[in-house]
Amino acid sequence: MHYDCLIVDDEIVLAETTCEYLNMFEVRSAYVTSAEACEQFLQEHKTSLILLDINLGQTSGFELCKKLRQTTDIPILFISARSSDDDVLIALNIGGDDYIQKPYTLVVLLAKVKAVLKRYGSQSTASTDRLEFGHVQIDCALSRVKVNEKEIKFKSQEYKLLCYLVQHKNRVIPKEELFAKVWEDSFTGDGTLNVHIRHLREKIEVNPNKPQYIKTVWGIGYVLEDESK
Repeated sequence: MHYDCLIVDDEIVLAETTCEYLNMFEVRSAYVTSAEACEQFLQEHKTSLILLDINLGQTSGFELCKKLRQTTDIPILFISARSSDDDVLIALNIGGDDYIQKPYTLVVLLAKVKAVLKRYGSQSTASTDRLEFGHVQIDCALSRVKVNEKEIKFKSQEYKLLCYLVQHKNRVIPKEELFAKVWEDSFTGDGTLNVHIRHLREKIEVNPNKPQYIKTVWGIGYVLEDESK
């Protein structure tokens, strides 16, 4: 069976309540309360999204995420009562797509989940078959990126962000526009965007600390500069 969302949380009451709420609004959901149960569930079913708590009894959600990322690109949203910047950065750097802090309201969580499902359900991120700048070529039909003729793997959200920057190159794009057009919601924070920008720079820039292409416009947003066009 295919589910829209799998909730992985050892707080049984919260997991059950969240699951029932999402199902009420036609987001087909299920929940498990341990890392082992999550792995077993994924062997028997498919899901489009995982809501993953960091604290899972004797197992860390971080460890589970790293293990899942070896075999799947399913979007993973961390949900946790932890609020430190370090936890957010760890979550995003090991393969999480976003971070939602507890306690959350169910209506906000529902909006976030629906936005992610809509985002990853989209079949196309560009209106042309090919995008390019400098030493980077993007095959939109196959969702592949080559840097200096070498194919580089991008996470789904990194790829979508890169395409949007290239489609609007040589224009300063406000952060709010990136949240609305790339993440398609108003709940994404600066930390998530900053981590994704850093990952893009690490993959396409010769020197990520002195970017040639993706540049920060302080207080506003980012611009992808392509002097050849």
